[in-house]
Amino acid sequence: MTTRANGNGGASEPRTRSISMDEGSLPERLRLSARLDGKELAAHVFTRGSVTVGSAAGNDLVIPHDTVSRRHLELSTKGGSLFVKDLGSRNGTRLAGSRVGEAFLGIGGVLVLGNVELRIDDASEARAHFGPLESVVPVMREAIESLRRVAPSDTTVLLEAETGSGKDVTARALHQASARAQGPFETLDCSALPKDLAASELFGHVKGAFTGAERARAGVFERAEGGTVFLDELGELPLELQPLLLRALENREVRRVGDERPRRIDVRVIAATHRELDADVRAGRFRADLLHRLAVVRVRLPPLRERLDDLPLLVRAILEQLGPRARGFALTPTLLKQLRAHAWPGNVRELKNLIERALAIGELGLSSAAGEADAPARALDYHQAREDALAAFEHDFVVHLLRTFDGNVSKAAREAGLDRVYLHKLIKRHGIDTTRL
Repeated sequence: MTTRANGNGGASEPRTRSISMDEGSLPERLRLSARLDGKELAAHVFTRGSVTVGSAAGNDLVIPHDTVSRRHLELSTKGGSLFVKDLGSRNGTRLAGSRVGEAFLGIGGVLVLGNVELRIDDASEARAHFGPLESVVPVMREAIESLRRVAPSDTTVLLEAETGSGKDVTARALHQASARAQGPFETLDCSALPKDLAASELFGHVKGAFTGAERARAGVFERAEGGTVFLDELGELPLELQPLLLRALENREVRRVGDERPRRIDVRVIAATHRELDADVRAGRFRADLLHRLAVVRVRLPPLRERLDDLPLLVRAILEQLGPRARGFALTPTLLKQLRAHAWPGNVRELKNLIERALAIGELGLSSAAGEADAPARALDYHQAREDALAAFEHDFVVHLLRTFDGNVSKAAREAGLDRVYLHKLIKRHGIDTTRL
């Protein structure tokens, strides 16, 4: 259909389209939130009927921004769906990258008004928040509640989660919610530690302690003084270093390699692993006393396949991180159905990679590609497309390599002419679970 000339002095708008969705029952309470650059400008909760949105006083939702018209749009409930009508706005209303005059949309839909995003959410859902973490799924809400309770203390926390499930984000959220938030946050990836330098990375070394130690260097614990140490992939820590780590945690002091005197440390420790450490203890690969010392509070972060109802929240959070270049991505009902059907071996990291791929080259990369209406409306960007193609190659090559050598990283690295530490980094970067190959 063709819209009339706009009521704010603009010229006639181009032909617009109506985007429909399957009708279904709406929740009792709906929440509108206006966001700019990831920050909420205004919000409004309503039940049924209609509401108006604009920059002028008198609208149900007033958005204080000069790219939003005084009376920008009307949103109403019709036949179990949400119906949006642009009221002749100056900068238009966009849905899925296209300017619309009238359209149907669903819960979790995002409209763009000038430079402002307008989100429609279910206000009746029970949600849990902790820093950047948000969930409507009971198992994840329980984890968030545990994190919220333990965050203010200095209690040691062990995060257990599959690769790509957000262990680093969670550890940083714990740090930011603690009394140590103004102190340093230091991360040590135990899966990428060179065997001959592992002790030095943990505890530091003095000048001349070993060949190449031309000057003294502080380890991760000293660098984190007054803050938090995050020991990522703790289950990969070499067995011979585990008693040294246990002693450091119990005595709250470290001894640099080659040094005679211990140094006191004041840090909080957060550890994370994708391994089943209880099984590793039984198999003799991990010390039971170290596990007991680290697992004062154990928090399991569920994999994405166990929290599919969080997909709309996760997609929106990822789009906010990506900034303006993500505006062409629309989470339509068809696309959401495809996402829910995916296995997600790479968890949230895989979801982010998928969205970046879709924005770069217009393809989702799922086993069942999205229909034309679900592809993001965005011109190709050469550099991003090149990056995405390289990432896809790296992922596929590493998976094939590891399958060829039955998951033996050392042998795979040797045969491929790669450094073992670098191959570990590639595995981590692409969220490859070596136990599932």
